[in-house]
Formats: sequence, C-alpha cells, structure tokens
Amino acid sequence: MYWMRGVRCRLRDWRAAQERWKADMRAFRAAEKEARRTGAEVPEQPGPPPTAFSLLPWLLMGLGAFSNLFQGKTADPWVGGLGLLTFNSLYIYVAARAFVKEKRQAPSTRVALVAMAAVTCGLGGGYGGSWLLFFPLLGLATGAALRGEQLRWAGLAVAVLAGAVSAARDGWSGLNIAYATWISTMVTAAILGLSEAVRELRAAREQLAHQAVEKERLRFSRDLHDLLGHTMSVIVVKSEAARRLAPRDMDAALAQITDIESVGRQALTEIREAVSGYREGSLGTELDRARSVLDAAGVEPVVGRSGAPLAPQTEALLGWVVREAVTNVVRHSGASRCEITVDGNAERVRLTVADNGAAAGPATGPADGPRPEGVGGTGLKGLTERLAAAGGSLRAGPAPRGGFTVTAELPTEALELLTSAAPTAPTAS
Repeated sequence: MYWMRGVRCRLRDWRAAQERWKADMRAFRAAEKEARRTGAEVPEQPGPPPTAFSLLPWLLMGLGAFSNLFQGKTADPWVGGLGLLTFNSLYIYVAARAFVKEKRQAPSTRVALVAMAAVTCGLGGGYGGSWLLFFPLLGLATGAALRGEQLRWAGLAVAVLAGAVSAARDGWSGLNIAYATWISTMVTAAILGLSEAVRELRAAREQLAHQAVEKERLRFSRDLHDLLGHTMSVIVVKSEAARRLAPRDMDAALAQITDIESVGRQALTEIREAVSGYREGSLGTELDRARSVLDAAGVEPVVGRSGAPLAPQTEALLGWVVREAVTNVVRHSGASRCEITVDGNAERVRLTVADNGAAAGPATGPADGPRPEGVGGTGLKGLTERLAAAGGSLRAGPAPRGGFTVTAELPTEALELLTSAAPTAPTAS
C-alpha cells in the first residue's frame, strides 16, 4: 500500500540521518582527541539532526481525549474516534513532510494543515475539555511546516481560532489554550529554524574549508610546476652552453656552471617561499634573469624599460609574464632574437615580449602543435585569467611579420584584486 511505502521511506530516512550523525560524532571524537593532544581549539560537537520522529511524542497530549473516548465520557464515540484518527493521521503526514524543504512547501502540506484546523475546531468545539489540547498540537504542526511571513500570519490565525473556540466552549479560561497554541507555534518554528541555520552554517563552513584546501593545493601545484619548469629549462640551456664552451673556453664554461649553481640555489629559495605561500616576483629581477637565460640559449636579448615605478603587485604579475614568455621562447620558438619592452603612462603599463622564431610548437622534443591565436601555453592561459581579474589583459599569438608576441597590460595603480593574485603563480606551459 502507498502509505506503507511512505512509512518505510520515513524510517529509511531516519536511519540514514542517524548514521550520518553517528559518523559525525566519530569524526568529532577523533578531532577532539587530536585537539586535546595538540592544545588546539576543541571543535564544535554536532547534535543529532531533527526528524519527524522528534514531533511524534507530542501526540501524547491527546491521551486525555483518548481516555475519555474509551471510558464512554464522550458523546458519539464513533465520531470522536474517527476525528481522533483523522487528526493523528494528518499530524503525522505534516510532521513527515516538515523536514524536507520541497515537501514542506508543497500545496498538499498546506491542504493538510487546513484540514487539521477544521478537524481541531470540530473536535474542540464539539467536546471541549481535553479535546482543546489539539490546538497546541495544531500550532506545533504549523510551526514545523511554515516559514517566514506565512508562519507569522498562520500562527496568529491558529491562535485566534483556538482562543475563539475555547472561549466559546469554556469561557475566558479558554484563552490559555490560545496562549499555549501561539507559544507552541513560535517555539517550534524558532527551534527548527535555528537548527536549519546551524546546519546550513556548518555546511557552508565545511565548503569554505574544502575550497581553501583546494585553493592552497592549486596554488602550490602551480607554483611548484612553474618553478621547476622554468628552472629546469634554464639549467638545461646553461648546461648545454657549458658543454659547448668547455673544449675552447674553460673560463666561460665555468661561468656557466657558476650560473647553474646560482639558479639552483635561487630555485631552492623560491620553492621554500612557495611552500610557505609568501613568494612574490619582481619585474626587475625577472628582466635580469631573462637577459642571462636568453644569452645562454644563443638568443639575442633586447630589453628596454621606461615609465614611472610600479606597484609591487603590478611588478609581480608582469614578472610572471616575463618568466613565462621567456621560458616559451627558449623551449619552443627557435628564435635568434627576443625583444622585451616595458613602457607605461600615468594610468596603464604595457609589457611586450616578441621573438623572431617560429610561431608553432617546440623546435626540439615532441611537437606541441601550433600555438593558437590569443592563447599561448597553459601558463599564459592562467596569466590571462589573473591579469583580467586585476583589471588588465594579456594577448599572445603569431606576429604579422613572423615570430610570436606576448602583450600584457595592467593598471599602474595597485588594485585589491592584485593582492590576492600576485602570490599565486600560473602553471608553466
């Protein structure tokens, strides 16, 4: 039967909620034990989630009416029994739907509440006495099933209805029923609303923690990949230069080896900074490195810089553009000349890295295929997003006269977005 399937579904949901709570409690105990061992803050203890079963014990308020019914103190006991069965069925139906947002907002739940109100008025007005206690139960169901503005007006209407029926039946003393109905409505709504807010807050906090972990993992992987990709390219280029120079100019070869040692030490420092999350680039430093790397790779470097001093965050982002672009020139272009220019005015600064090599994949190693217009490598994709977030832009693609050109523009004023963008490096292509 349909109602049996509904009961089984409710029981299954209740068991699932209890299992989730038990799992949360196990995680809490483990976290509490670790916090006490390390002296850290003890985490918040999760409480059991409210379910429809938490509303069912209140049906015991109807025991007085049930007792009167079986002791023969109620006129027309079959009518009273049918009304009691109908009220309990509607109450259980509303309680079962009150903890699922979609079901709670369904029209059928509203219809069930209206039917409960009609049955309660009939039983309370017809029998009085202990039958009037169904009004607080009606208020409890109303507080569980409604939220917001609907709850305010529905709660007031139920309380007024309870007061009117009770006063008509038992006089002014029946106003106590109205007060109890109002209190049961508002307290139930407040407790369940607070419980929902706590659960949503806990879920949001867990989501933020998960996002923070993912963001840190992404930052570290990008930084490490970028550092290793650039550093290894420099070491390979300088090692090849040292090998070529060794037979005819040992002093020059030793100079290249010294540079390799310096690059390695600098890479160790940057890796430590990447781990701690405090690594920042410098445009001047990257321009000096670019000259050295391009010269060692047999590419003629032409570097020019003009304009006013830049904000540290702006320099950091432009430094990453220089590093990424020069790495691509050395690894992929096969160019003999690379020109790097930095110029700006009072509002914006432009960085251009142009080579005269092939605008296709790497000259050696597996082919990467043509570099599409406006994209470049995956590192340039990441930089494009960062510069856009900082109010700038980046374009990379084949130049009309041959070669490949990377152009970056940024505001000279430091933006708030730059502060969050600067420490995080892009993935090297």
